[in-house]
Amino acid sequence: MSHENTYLVNKAFREFGMAKPRDPEKIVVVLDHRAPANTAETAAVHASVRSLVKEFGIKKFFDVGEGICHQLLIEQKIVRPGQLVVGADSHTTTAGAVGAFGTGIGATEMAGVWATGGLWLKVPETILITMSGHLEEAVFPKDISLYLGSKLGPSGADYKCIEFGGMFLLDITISGRMVLCNMAAELGAKTAIVPADSTFAAWSPECAGSGEGVCRSDADASFSAKMELDVGVVPPMVAGPHRIEDAESVEKFEHVKINQAFIGSCTNGRLEDLIAASWVLKGHKVAPGVRLIVAPASRAILSDALDMGVAQIIVASGGTILPPGCGPCLGAHEGVLGAGEVCISSSNRNFKGRMGSENAEIYLASPATVAASAIDGKIADPRRWLTVDL
Repeated sequence: MSHENTYLVNKAFREFGMAKPRDPEKIVVVLDHRAPANTAETAAVHASVRSLVKEFGIKKFFDVGEGICHQLLIEQKIVRPGQLVVGADSHTTTAGAVGAFGTGIGATEMAGVWATGGLWLKVPETILITMSGHLEEAVFPKDISLYLGSKLGPSGADYKCIEFGGMFLLDITISGRMVLCNMAAELGAKTAIVPADSTFAAWSPECAGSGEGVCRSDADASFSAKMELDVGVVPPMVAGPHRIEDAESVEKFEHVKINQAFIGSCTNGRLEDLIAASWVLKGHKVAPGVRLIVAPASRAILSDALDMGVAQIIVASGGTILPPGCGPCLGAHEGVLGAGEVCISSSNRNFKGRMGSENAEIYLASPATVAASAIDGKIADPRRWLTVDL
């Protein structure tokens, strides 16, 4: 899988002297990062990618507005349990939500995959995280990820596989599993896996059994580390700028005034994220001086949000809904931060310059916490704003 950087993949591919990829049927290309095009240069890149997929006969092509690459790989049932999935994007770890081995590679490496159909990878050691208990009110998988960030930091899982296990998995949807596997990249993980189980089988009965259980440690496996987590102790979390490990309970940040609140990205732009935000926003208005920006992770999610009235609640509160795609997350367009501005975001990275100016500050949180903060005008505990009993 590659996105706008497909033009870089093709550049290296041509330098290899190759005429056509070894297996176009296995290639997925998505235009999502700067979509719709934000400059004439980006428009030219998009045009070159469209021409390329036609030339190579790449059928799995998703143009502007269809959604984010990681969302589409799973939503469209392209990724299946037991597969090895390589993507020219670090958050390809998201594929682990359906029991696949997903990992990010560079554009030149991807050109090599196009040419040969193979790639050398060191088999990573595994960190087993066993989760038990039940989430408290207004606590979501994103809060678990931020909690893990506070414990492991950005290198705690360097070139490791994080395998999630435990009875809590019975509580968590495929969307929630996508959050955990996506955010594992922020811990340095090479990949992250939730083994395919009954939840996966119910979500995708047509794929159940097609390699199910392949990406799972054997009963007698040895691990580089083990961690047990009672998710019931996890509160609504916020990661302060500019490091994932600077994550604490939301109460620690409630004094911080914000200029922008963003809900979306490959981490938290799914339907259940928009629903959680609507639970908080319903009947309220975004605070004066605050911009609430929402980017659904796919066209299908936007359509469902419209059908359910979720999008209408967001708009009625004063929020702005962007086309499906990455939106402000990468700091290229649609919500770029200016110097001195503060944003609370449901995305995955909060380092300097990620969403625009290096002098801006990014706080990471769940969509519910982001929505509550948009209403309050400062970082807020979502438990104070929920209008729906969970």
